[in-house]
Amino acid sequence: MPQQRAVVQPRGTERSVARRAELIAIGRKLFADTSYDALSMDDIARQAQVAKGLIYYYFRSKRGYYLAIIQESVADLVTSAAGGVRLPAVDRVHRTIDGYLRYAEHHQAAYRTIVSGGVGFDTEVHAIRDGVREAIVATIAEGAYGRADISPVTRMGLLSWVCSVEGAALDWIGHPRLSRETMCELLVKTLGGALRAIEELDPAHPAPPPARRGG
Repeated sequence: MPQQRAVVQPRGTERSVARRAELIAIGRKLFADTSYDALSMDDIARQAQVAKGLIYYYFRSKRGYYLAIIQESVADLVTSAAGGVRLPAVDRVHRTIDGYLRYAEHHQAAYRTIVSGGVGFDTEVHAIRDGVREAIVATIAEGAYGRADISPVTRMGLLSWVCSVEGAALDWIGHPRLSRETMCELLVKTLGGALRAIEELDPAHPAPPPARRGG
């Protein structure tokens, strides 16, 4: 009977992935309370209780570490907003906006970093932010039209709405005078207005019936 070969598990790789994820989780907490410029690599290593060389090993630099943290935060934001894909179209739009607001509310530092484009004019962070906007536009398009393949004018109309949501959400988390439920309904209704405007310019993308009734 032939001898079976033992399957060797990539334990080192698994440990590396887990360790990297742990460092990102620590970094998210650190940068939530302290600005980028105020944290040195020595500060980060001391508060994370690890050797500074370990952070350099995984991320090469403070900026690389920071970018990895932003990318992880972005993934969480998109996941929060894009949930409920099996819901009816109208419910999916509500779920998208509510998920977006929930993320902004509970991860304020990360949200501010994402939508503000990071430290100064950082092209890589801006590219990450632009990717978030396109992902939200695609999610809204799927909910409103049942497809993400949309015309340029439709994309621009939805992108304009997303950019306005960013500003509104930033003000809301800084001055939370409205409940999340009220904020969500307000944004749903302003989206209805955007969808009706898109339909006027591009009849091939008709507004869903709820938007025609005023959101």
